[in-house]
Amino acid sequence: MSTTDPVTPPVQERPEWEALAQHREAMASETIRDLFAADPQRAEALTVDDNDLVVDFSKNIVTGETIGLLTDLARAVGLPQRIDDMFTGKPINTTEHRSVLHVALRASRDDSIVVDGTDVVPEVHEVLDRMGDFADSIRDGSFTGHTGKRIRSVVNIGIGGSDLGPAMAFEALAAYSDRDLTMKFVSNVDGADIDEALRGLDPQETLFIVCSKTFTTLETLTNARTARDWLLDSLTDEAAIGKHFVAVSTNAEKVAEFGIDTANMFGFWDWVGGRYSMDSAVGLSLMVAIGRDQFSDMLSGFRAMDTHFRTAPLDRNLPVLLGLIGIWYNNFWNAETQAVLPYSQYLNRFPAYLQQLEMESNGKSVDLEGRTVDGQTGAISWGQPGTNGQHAFFQLIHQGTKMIPSDFIGYLTPVREVGDHHLLLMANMFAQTEALAFGKTLDEVLESGVDVDVAPHRVFPGNRPTTTILAPTLTPFVLGQLVALYEHKVFTQGTVWGINSFDQWGVELGKVLATRIADDLSAGDDADLDHDASTSAAIRRFREANR
Repeated sequence: MSTTDPVTPPVQERPEWEALAQHREAMASETIRDLFAADPQRAEALTVDDNDLVVDFSKNIVTGETIGLLTDLARAVGLPQRIDDMFTGKPINTTEHRSVLHVALRASRDDSIVVDGTDVVPEVHEVLDRMGDFADSIRDGSFTGHTGKRIRSVVNIGIGGSDLGPAMAFEALAAYSDRDLTMKFVSNVDGADIDEALRGLDPQETLFIVCSKTFTTLETLTNARTARDWLLDSLTDEAAIGKHFVAVSTNAEKVAEFGIDTANMFGFWDWVGGRYSMDSAVGLSLMVAIGRDQFSDMLSGFRAMDTHFRTAPLDRNLPVLLGLIGIWYNNFWNAETQAVLPYSQYLNRFPAYLQQLEMESNGKSVDLEGRTVDGQTGAISWGQPGTNGQHAFFQLIHQGTKMIPSDFIGYLTPVREVGDHHLLLMANMFAQTEALAFGKTLDEVLESGVDVDVAPHRVFPGNRPTTTILAPTLTPFVLGQLVALYEHKVFTQGTVWGINSFDQWGVELGKVLATRIADDLSAGDDADLDHDASTSAAIRRFREANR
């Protein structure tokens, strides 16, 4: 920031923020029970739908006035302009001087998004078309391995967004995948990850997709070299690398050095952050699994939510409302965590995916002006599928002392009907949101015949906020909508807090130190150490154990 740049006041100094603080005091004695009793139309008024998603915000501690004050704040910080800036390629990632254009990854062929004088949409579709042709060749058997055998196993090697996105989406859409293909995802530099993934695979029938933008990522390249050695131990011929490895990267020189044919290199752009990249070439493994048509349907779901986010009024805008209500709890009710609870085993990895999306994006303590922020930014995101959580951590949500706003995600019909499982699953989901909202008073407990000494332990305070997200069924289109919903929620919150949601400098220091410490670990026992006493002691113990 130069000395001539206008200084934007911190959001906490805006009158709209103060109005919300005063409203919070007025809401202190309100309960969700009271709010429903006072307004029979509350559920209808606070439910918003777009395409296949229906989102019910009514079991939150909010009123129409709350929504109005929150959207006033969003306008005051320039959210509508900020949305337009993102969609038109303005360099809103200011610390890296980059556009933020994951929305271009799912733009239709007829769209035009210009960055530095170049329309990026044709480039996006050129890559998608190449991905589709390659996926077709694996699925129909025309692409074969070095010995002429058909590819039957695909191993995606990446880390962070190059792993979490495609791994989550593959599991979510497993019912739509080619079951004759075995799909594996390797990310951890712990050798156990790649070792277990390779067990039982036939090198002659295995394809590796190595995802690294620079092709220098330490964890990814370590795993890729191990996979390379495993392949050559069996096939022996270096030429086999070109038939069993493909790359998702922009570094053609490094890819070629590894032995991968650059004709089988799929690129992406520096305006795509890793955690926003699953619908780019990073999703190649997913496209191989589900096919280009299903992948295209997923992109259509993303695009539908993009259009909604860009055009819907703020008070009926799903990502905006989800983000603003999160700020309401985070900053005005001091809630430090949020739970995401999908009632779908297929969405088993979705909470982990959101952990990266939300916590890497908004885990910032410095605003766009370089100032230390005043107050909380990103919430801690966590969760797992229902009904497992009901027998683990729901006790704390129901009767504990912490406020944990929770998103419940469910589907009206299952992908596959298995007995009455889905009915019972959704009965549990609906029951949990009702119990969390309304609880059970002491009088109600006593009326049920519980002994007076035990009754206080059976009281459910209620007033635990939840948001219910429903879709007809889990399809590729719905998954695209759902992921884009949370992407834009994160953007909304970052805009209000005045932080950059698109850099991640916090991961860099550990990487630098790890490289240095790796050299120390392999050095001789007498090699000098330049670390704190605790780290130096740990390094010496490792050296001694590995003499």
